[in-house]
Amino acid sequence: MDVRLLGDPVLRRRGDEITNIDESIRKLAADMLETMYAAEGIGLAAPQVGISLRLFVMEALEPEQEARAVINPVITHKAGTDRDEEGCLSVPGLNALVDRAEEIVMEGLDLEGEPIRIEAAGLLARCIQHEVDHLDGILFIDRVSPLQRKMLLGKWKKLQAEAAPP
Repeated sequence: MDVRLLGDPVLRRRGDEITNIDESIRKLAADMLETMYAAEGIGLAAPQVGISLRLFVMEALEPEQEARAVINPVITHKAGTDRDEEGCLSVPGLNALVDRAEEIVMEGLDLEGEPIRIEAAGLLARCIQHEVDHLDGILFIDRVSPLQRKMLLGKWKKLQAEAAPP
């Protein structure tokens, strides 16, 4: 699947709730995992592949977990603050320090429609918050100061100009 880049309107829309978990949703999740691994990411949200649904996939970031898909996620609890560097497959070449909750609780559904609850801290918490933001039309560059955002967007334009064919 093609990863959509900054500027694509689908990245700025709130994804629709998934009401029917069928084979097409399971295939989408499998294709998204394959795309995430090919792009060397740790998470990927459906809007990033042009599909405005509330679904994301993530790598196994904790030893007891497997790579998984989460449908209709909701973060029900946040605690603490953690500042760390983030990047994004939809904004390649840019990184910035982003403040996130240090610990979270997320609830959602798995690919069988069964409820799941994940208590997360550290990188896993950051990954989940980043992907849920995508489902709400928010990018990590929206979580930095206005000055930092302006600098990032300037760098993005320069990267895009360098990548454009002559």
